Amino acid sequence: MSKVNVKLLADRVLIEPQEAETKTASGIYIPDSAQEKPMQGKVVAVGSGTKDIEMELKVGDTVLYGKYSGSEITIDNNDYVIMKQSDVFLVIL
Repeated sequence: MSKVNVKLLADRVLIEPQEAETKTASGIYIPDSAQEKPMQGKVVAVGSGTKDIEMELKVGDTVLYGKYSGSEITIDNNDYVIMKQSDVFLVIL
C-alpha cells in the first residue's frame, strides 16, 4: 500500500484497486483487452465525514465496491479510485 499525501473531503474514500487477474486457474493468460475491471482494493485515505455521516471505513481496510463506482484518478503515477463511502459494498475481514 502506497502512502498518499491528500486530504479527502466529507464522506469520500480513496482506494488503490487490486491488480486485475492476468491468468486463469488453469494457467491460461488473459489479454489486457479481456481482463475484468477490479472491484476490490485497499483504502489509502478517508475523509472526515459529515454531521450526518460517520466514517466507518479506515485506512488499510480491504473493500469490495461496484464495478462502475467512483472516478479513476492518477496521483504520483499510481492509479486510484475515489468514491463516496456509500458506494462501498463491504469490508473484507
